[in-house]
Amino acid sequence: MRGGPPVIVMPALDEERTVGPVVRECRAAFPDSPVIVVSDGSADETAARARAAGAVVVEHPCRLGVGPAVQTGLRKAIELGFSTVVRMDSDGQHLASQIAPLLRRMEETRADFVVGSRFLPGSSFETGSTSARRAGNHLLAAFLSAVCQTRVTDPTSGMWCARGDLVRYFAHRYPAEYPEPEAIALLRRQGYRMAEAPIRVMPRAAGESSIRPLALPYFAMRVGLALLADRVRPVDRRYALGASPEPEISLPR
Repeated sequence: MRGGPPVIVMPALDEERTVGPVVRECRAAFPDSPVIVVSDGSADETAARARAAGAVVVEHPCRLGVGPAVQTGLRKAIELGFSTVVRMDSDGQHLASQIAPLLRRMEETRADFVVGSRFLPGSSFETGSTSARRAGNHLLAAFLSAVCQTRVTDPTSGMWCARGDLVRYFAHRYPAEYPEPEAIALLRRQGYRMAEAPIRVMPRAAGESSIRPLALPYFAMRVGLALLADRVRPVDRRYALGASPEPEISLPR
């Protein structure tokens, strides 16, 4: 894998209205960075519009979920030879202008993983989040901070960057059910360093969140149990920080 510009990975499910403009915005801001769109069983024109905008598109034949879609994108990034990956949404909430601050924060802190936080001073969270959802996020952040012994303010952010051996690890094993908070717990357990940076988040341009307000207590309980399970899972020495490189991971052709 090589250094230099990042590759941008976007999972997408039925985002035909937004994916094209988001891809074009990223390509204009980072002309040397490929944009990988993983269409997760979309039933609309998501894949076609992403290709027309200049993205590298990988299509799942059926819906697998956000976690597997991100993992597919990471594997494709490795196949293309990139060692730094930015993950963002394709629904218009995340802006290409927010990628550079994440990368700067990574260099400043020498972290392996930087989360774009909606809840740090300097952030801008322009979305209709309910008070119940914000309270649930803060509770989960406090729990994850205690588990990981590091400050976490936004455990469900869908915008982050990762590099080096951590990209290899996540390409090998990325959480499927609760990917964002579980990924933080796993990377800390594997010995990797994380940091956060404030980002600006826009209102969702189309569609709606898959997490309903009435399901928040159930979601919080399930995430908590998953995080506790991660604490007793053995460290994967093949992908721990500083482990010797494994053979490159390629997508089946």
